[in-house]
Amino acid sequence: MKKLLMLIAIASGIIVGIDHAHWFSVQAAEANQNSDELLTEAFKTHRSDFQIQVQASVLKLLPDDVNGSKHQRFIVSLNSGHTLLVTHNLDLAPRIDNLKEGDSIEFSGEYEWNKKGGVIHWTHHDPQSRHVGGWIRHGAQLYQ
Repeated sequence: MKKLLMLIAIASGIIVGIDHAHWFSVQAAEANQNSDELLTEAFKTHRSDFQIQVQASVLKLLPDDVNGSKHQRFIVSLNSGHTLLVTHNLDLAPRIDNLKEGDSIEFSGEYEWNKKGGVIHWTHHDPQSRHVGGWIRHGAQLYQ
């Protein structure tokens, strides 16, 4: 009887674990869809200055911006088709050396509206701790 109860407990734990894993992947997909929708709406209404976390695909690598603080720049495409310029401050965070067009990335940064789709910046920590820290995840590596 103890063995039967133990097997039931183990099976229940596995089922609950699988169900939780599915729930988390559904939540992540919904969050990404909501982020896409939020950015599309922000672009339409010219809204700026909010922190957002998004998954996207690298559409085009651009030359670094070397005027003032150095920034790695690239354009990403969201699942919705909306495109954004990402400017990643190289004075405060490491360069993403192996980034290629077509790569999938996830990032947290601040959105600023512009007529070309918008810009994501603050994808790094804030040394003065006055702003929410951002980051970029490329593969298993986190850049902040």
